[in-house]
Amino acid sequence: MIGVPLGLLYANGVEWLLHKHVLHGIGKDKSSFWSFHWYEHHKNTRRNNHIDEAYHRALNQWNPQSKEALALAVGVAAHLPLLPVAPFFTATVAFSAWDYYRKHKRSHLDAEWAREHLPWHYDHHMGPNQDANWCVTHPWMDELMGTREPYVGTEREAADRAKAARKAEKLREVPAPAPRELQPIAA
Repeated sequence: MIGVPLGLLYANGVEWLLHKHVLHGIGKDKSSFWSFHWYEHHKNTRRNNHIDEAYHRALNQWNPQSKEALALAVGVAAHLPLLPVAPFFTATVAFSAWDYYRKHKRSHLDAEWAREHLPWHYDHHMGPNQDANWCVTHPWMDELMGTREPYVGTEREAADRAKAARKAEKLREVPAPAPRELQPIAA
């Protein structure tokens, strides 16, 4: 049974390590397979207030969501040889991969849910420092490694949200252009 807590801690550590060093390290090189994370996923979430439309696409299409799902499946498959000797650990690693995918997807389809239930991940995308808050499922490794930078509930977030609300209000106040009258076509 010790495999369950060990598996949870291990999975959170791998989540932190891969996000920091692979997705944000290697992934900032545009020629890398992992560049989708920085150049598509982060770009979409910053532009759309934490929403990433890629999560509406099918998994059988090659897109950021399917790349993420494939990487998680390969990670689980790599741990399957441990099943006979560490069944609880291996099952927990598999559960953690599924939990990661489920939570990550929901967070990018429902920003308010993410802000409430995964504030550390919301902070990663919407906070001032996108190179912090590496964990998605639980903030444990960020806390341990000193990379947790809270944004949700701070004065900075309140000011940013107020600014965004003022900007949205101004956009609503701009009148729509008057329709152009149809001009007869000269013969």
